Amino acid sequence: MSTIEDVAKASGVSKGTVSSVFSKKRPISKEVSERVLAAAKELNYKPNYWARSLANKSTKILGLNIPGEQFKFSQFHLSLMNGVLGVCYRHGYRLLVNSLPPSYLSQVEHWVSDPVDGEIMLDPENEDPRIMERIHGQVPIVLVGRPSSQYESKVSYVDNDNVGMTEQITRYLLELGHRNLLFLNAPKHRTVAGDRELGFRSACREAGIPETHQQIVFKPDIYRPSNEFGYETTMKALQEMPEITAVIADTDTMALGVYKAAEHLGMTIPDQLSVYAFSDDSTYSPEFTPPLTGVRLHAEQLGREAAVILLEQLSKETKTVKRAIVPTEMVIRSSCTQRKTFMK
Repeated sequence: MSTIEDVAKASGVSKGTVSSVFSKKRPISKEVSERVLAAAKELNYKPNYWARSLANKSTKILGLNIPGEQFKFSQFHLSLMNGVLGVCYRHGYRLLVNSLPPSYLSQVEHWVSDPVDGEIMLDPENEDPRIMERIHGQVPIVLVGRPSSQYESKVSYVDNDNVGMTEQITRYLLELGHRNLLFLNAPKHRTVAGDRELGFRSACREAGIPETHQQIVFKPDIYRPSNEFGYETTMKALQEMPEITAVIADTDTMALGVYKAAEHLGMTIPDQLSVYAFSDDSTYSPEFTPPLTGVRLHAEQLGREAAVILLEQLSKETKTVKRAIVPTEMVIRSSCTQRKTFMK
């Protein structure tokens, strides 16, 4: 196996020059760089990744942390990851994706630092141990989602305007004449659930809708498929309160459960039940008949913005807390319509 000494000898330069060509720690002329790279290619030499990382005190790896015991990628997560990967590629970084649950902090097998220079974290919680650990460990982080108030001045984040977006969606359904609404929200401990509840309540209050006509159910914290939660919760809600004529679902997967519940009860969408979801471009699109009305969250842009802010933090001595709000877009399809009288 060829060594750095072999490349230095073949290209007529020092080992330090060869090292600098690969690490880019100091500028090397184009002519010398090309000679070194040609020799390295001829000798099939590749720098030792971890040795170089130790020398540079940098792994050139970014982390993407997604909480969840039995996590499965949705189209949102895949699009967001594409955005992060595009930035990583342009700047010579690799991406490490993990879905360790918050409880991992108490497990001895995980008492080692992740091999990352910085980390992007999804789905922040009101009391998020991941954030506290990274701050104490001085690991640069950027959140996708709003942090709780205790961290808002300490960490950078990118997000959609979840309060304003939910107000807009709720107003849309109210303008269609719906007065009894079911909202299947994200788990209560996540900050996004609080923001969306605030937007929902605000729009209903503005329209004079009493709280008895607003039913919010938060997805349980325990692992449970979203489509099952959507199905079972909608079945129960419609049986207890048949006046409900519109459902807002946290995800398209959850909305799929709403569709199944409506089918089971012999209700037609949208004539007897309008359905709106906080997602778009679903992998389940062929299963939605009629096509699902949703929100374009621009997940790829969220990923790009988060990665750019994180790399800015890594390149500067002084860390500046930044916030970026990515706009959303309502996508009106055929699952919502003017309210009609519910017929059992």
